[in-house]
Amino acid sequence: MITTTQLEAWLQRAATLLDENKEHLTELDAAIGDADHGANIARGFSAVVQKLAAQPGQPARALFQTTGMTLMSSVGGASGMLYGNFFLKAAGVAGDREALRGDELLAALEAGRDGIVQRGRAALGDKTMIDAWTPALLALKAALAAGQPAATAFRACATAAEQGMRDTLPLQARKGRASYLGERSVGHQDPGATSSYLILRALADTLAAPSEI
Repeated sequence: MITTTQLEAWLQRAATLLDENKEHLTELDAAIGDADHGANIARGFSAVVQKLAAQPGQPARALFQTTGMTLMSSVGGASGMLYGNFFLKAAGVAGDREALRGDELLAALEAGRDGIVQRGRAALGDKTMIDAWTPALLALKAALAAGQPAATAFRACATAAEQGMRDTLPLQARKGRASYLGERSVGHQDPGATSSYLILRALADTLAAPSEI
């Protein structure tokens, strides 16, 4: 089982990774966007950590709702609405549980991914964060179905997200500001897919110790 304490630790780890990589994310965004993704997403997750510290011990629904609303209110640009909607949709599926099985967390993450699609109208291959989330969740589903322990399954999830992130390099952007560049967007890694990978890597890192699963 994956406890809400671990989920909170995940979000703290995500905030750390995003802050450590904010300059890289900004460089990626400067090539095909507004050059603000790194600073925005790092600021948003920092605000999430502060909010959660003031309200410890929340069940999964409240934990994700707090995260989603905080991101919507503190992150500028489209990424705040997309990630915010991700966590709000995940909250509805996670429910008021204090701990989730791997398949239950998968269902929440799938609902979150669908929330991103709902907001951004993006599909696989459009050079967006969906190019990281979709293969990641397919890998997670397959690993859990094969009976792999959560730590192994979520590591496979992060690995697939990393590959999906790298696979955005040759794509031409079809959504968002990057789409205005047309063919000039080819050869650049998508910043949203990159931050998505970092978030999923943080989850895998958090669940890495077998004793914590």
